[in-house]
Amino acid sequence: MTADSAARGVDRPGRIRGPAFDRWSILVLPAVVFLVVFFLAPLVTMSLRSVNDPPGAGLSNYTAFFNQAANLRVLGNTFWIAFLSTVTCLVIGYPYAYLMTIVPGRIAGLLLIGVLLPFWSSLLVRTFAWQVILRDTGVINRFLENLGLISDPLPLIRTTLGVIIGMSHVLLPFMVLPIYAVMRRIDPEFGRAAANLGASPVRAFVRVFMPLTLSGVVAGSLLVFVLALGFYITPALLGGARDTMISQLIVSEVQQALDWGSASAMAVLLMGITFAILFVASRMIRLRDVFGSALED
Repeated sequence: MTADSAARGVDRPGRIRGPAFDRWSILVLPAVVFLVVFFLAPLVTMSLRSVNDPPGAGLSNYTAFFNQAANLRVLGNTFWIAFLSTVTCLVIGYPYAYLMTIVPGRIAGLLLIGVLLPFWSSLLVRTFAWQVILRDTGVINRFLENLGLISDPLPLIRTTLGVIIGMSHVLLPFMVLPIYAVMRRIDPEFGRAAANLGASPVRAFVRVFMPLTLSGVVAGSLLVFVLALGFYITPALLGGARDTMISQLIVSEVQQALDWGSASAMAVLLMGITFAILFVASRMIRLRDVFGSALED
């Protein structure tokens, strides 16, 4: 092989050797550096602080967390609220996504815009709007009082119901979009084939259509549940003391007690539980196939 052919990457006539280093891959470096500096490094620092703050703490921050019943109640409450939010989004989001698949294209576009509208405003603004709507002198209670349906305001704010309403409003798009992406690729001929075989519309929907949308349901449910675990603003503004989530407890440890070790341990614990949930889900289903089929256009 001549020096000229080696420079061109040719090791034998008619065969071109691939480049040892793809020059285009250097474009990924800024994104990798950004993730390392602003994502990976803080996670590592937080993990180290959970076992080193105060110096030589070891696992004392973790044992202190589990030794306090109040902390365990907050942790359980976090998962309970995340579960309720996921169920609420699924109950609302599945019929909504199905409606988007059966209406004409223009109406489906309007429905899609309605789903995406929450992304166009600040989370804080939306939560304050729900405060105005749900408070004792808010829109809902005033409307019901004017109709004579109630004499005293309904307890809609500072309750679990208020937290679920606010969180579901924020998280609903993450449920609707994966389900809709799966539904729109289901061949309508499946339903017609079931009808030709004698299945009623309801039976064809339950036995044929719904199983085909399972990947979208799983993807949306995982997205909503994992995102709900880390909510802070919505439960802080719409919930009461009984609706405290672990993110609020972490902020309290930092702002009031200045206990960075304990706060870091809580954050690492929440992160570890989230990873454990995803790991268990990956043993039951193929997450790559679920999110790949549900989120690709």
